[in-house]
Amino acid sequence: MEHGDQRHTVTTGTGDAGGRVGTGSAGDLDTLARVVGRIRDNIERVIEGKPDVVNSALVVLLAEGHLLIEDVPGVGKTMLSKALARSIDCSVRRIQFTPDLLPSDVTGVSVFNQNTREFEFRPGGVFANIVVGDEINRASPKTQSALLECMEERQVTVDNNTYQLETPFMVIATQNPIEMEGTYALPEAQRDRFMARVSIGYPVEAAEIAMLDSHTFARPLDDLEPVADAGEIRKLAAVVGQVYVAPAVQQYVVSITGATRRSDDLVLGASPRATLHLVRAAKAHAAIEGRDYVLPDDIQRLAQPVLAHRLLPSVEAAMGGRTTPAILDGILAGVPVPSPQGGAAPVPHRA
Repeated sequence: MEHGDQRHTVTTGTGDAGGRVGTGSAGDLDTLARVVGRIRDNIERVIEGKPDVVNSALVVLLAEGHLLIEDVPGVGKTMLSKALARSIDCSVRRIQFTPDLLPSDVTGVSVFNQNTREFEFRPGGVFANIVVGDEINRASPKTQSALLECMEERQVTVDNNTYQLETPFMVIATQNPIEMEGTYALPEAQRDRFMARVSIGYPVEAAEIAMLDSHTFARPLDDLEPVADAGEIRKLAAVVGQVYVAPAVQQYVVSITGATRRSDDLVLGASPRATLHLVRAAKAHAAIEGRDYVLPDDIQRLAQPVLAHRLLPSVEAAMGGRTTPAILDGILAGVPVPSPQGGAAPVPHRA
């Protein structure tokens, strides 16, 4: 590794290692911490007792990815997505996915103007900085596919004309478990475009009791005011982009995703896009933690939310009761973790 800046190794208590090159200033990380803290506090006024879920949403935001929130009805999926959207002073559009929703409702449509005798483009719901897609798996696969281009390329093509989307651009989609009535499973290509999938889960008893006081006589979501703007998010995303990933950590990520492709328990492993998403999410997580370098710990913490929803278990694994998260845990446990000296030591991964 040849770099002009000073490099040193940071070692954690589990024997993990991460080389560091100081590419971002401490002031940039301090600014990132302040802005992220404001957004987190704002969201937690509405979503109580779920710090890990809120942190995952912030990681995806700063990594310029898209977030899929999957859980049973009534646990706050839409509320979390709205709280994040309202915390940032930028354009926000909400799309309610229903069986009769058309692709043109999502992307837009060209309409003939009788006065000018020309076609005019009327933008659809994706033309916003943050797009909240509610119950995305209630729409038909044809309508779901309207999101493919915009989520990957940040553009929309209608009638051979391409329209660029503004940055930041983030899709926050919610979905119910696919076994519920009236839902369609997301295609593999659609799932692969979501950087992470999180599940909110039921609140702990104390948080549910507190919710009765705060949500019975008022709607905390209505009182949320923006605490950041689109310009700040763009600057923070640039800071995240400067976070350093050592070659040993890059190799570690590739070894994990490669192992999913060779596993007999999986018929579909992680794609190269998944490898890239895992590294980008790890860089955002490191920056939020106040570091300008990625540790294997960051990779381990994010492997489940970033990779699990992209993997498909084999028939034998499903019949044997082996779930995708359990299979991924086994793969992580079998991939050697980089040692402080840049080698590899078979250290158990952090659950």
